[in-house]
Amino acid sequence: AALKGQLDAKLFGQHLAKDVVLKAVMGFSNNPSPKKPLTLSLHGWAGTGKNFLSQILAEHVHSPGLRSKFVHLFLATLHFPHHDQIKLYKEQLQNWIRGNVSACPHSVFIFDEMDKMHPGLIDAIKPFLDYYEQVDGVSYRKAIFIFLSNAGGDLINKAALDFWISGKQREEIQLKDLEPMLSVGVFNNKNSGLWHSSLIDRNLIDYFVPFLPLEHKHVKMCIRAEMTARGYAPDEEVVQAVADEMTFFPKEQKIFSDKGCKTVQAKLDIHED
Repeated sequence: AALKGQLDAKLFGQHLAKDVVLKAVMGFSNNPSPKKPLTLSLHGWAGTGKNFLSQILAEHVHSPGLRSKFVHLFLATLHFPHHDQIKLYKEQLQNWIRGNVSACPHSVFIFDEMDKMHPGLIDAIKPFLDYYEQVDGVSYRKAIFIFLSNAGGDLINKAALDFWISGKQREEIQLKDLEPMLSVGVFNNKNSGLWHSSLIDRNLIDYFVPFLPLEHKHVKMCIRAEMTARGYAPDEEVVQAVADEMTFFPKEQKIFSDKGCKTVQAKLDIHED
C-alpha cells in the first residue's frame, strides 16, 4: 500500500510501469523462497520516470534509498568508461555483487545508462540472475536488479503515437502491446547494453517495463508536484508558463514532451520570483 501510494503521488502518466512494478514487487516480496532474484529492465526516453521509480522502489526495500549501503547504483559512463578494460570490469562487478549480497541478501542493484554499457559486460552477472540455489555458497534469490535504459524509447514512442492517431486512450495500451517488441528490439540493438545478451536469451529478465512519452497534462502534474515539494501552493499561471517553455513532438501535433519532466526543476527556478 505504501509503495502504491508513493507511485500514485509521484509518478505521472505511467499506468503500465506502475502496474507492472507493483505486481512484480508485491509477488516477489510475498514469496518466502523465490527461485531467482527479481530482475526488471526499465525502458523509455529521458525524463519519463525510470530513475524516479527505481529510487522509490529502493526506498521501499531499504528506507534510506540510494543512501543505504545495501542499495548500489552503477553508472555505465562513470564506473565502466573504457572499452579495453571490460575483462577487469567483469571481475570487479562479480566481486562487488558477491560481496554485497553476502552482507545483505536483500541488496538492490541499479544499473543506469544501460544503453551506454559496453556490449557483453552485463553478461558477467548472468550467474547471479539465474535459477541457482547458490553460487559459490551465496544465494542471490532475494536480491533485486534494475536496469535503466533509453534503448527502445523510440519503439515505445512510436507505439504511443500510433495509439493516439487511432483515437485510443493511452491508458488502453497494455504490456502485451509493447513487451515482446521491446525485448526483441533491445536484444538486436547494438547500443542497448543488452545486445545479444544471454540475460534475454535465457529469459532472466522478469519484465521489460515500458515508460510512455509524457503529454502536456503530465508535464503540468510534474510542475505542480515540484512546487508542492518546494513548500508552496501551485500557481496555475506559473504552471502554464513553465509548460509553455518545454518542447514537444511530433513537430505538427506537439503531443509528447521530448525531455519528459527532466528540465522542470531548472525551468521552475527561473519562475520562482
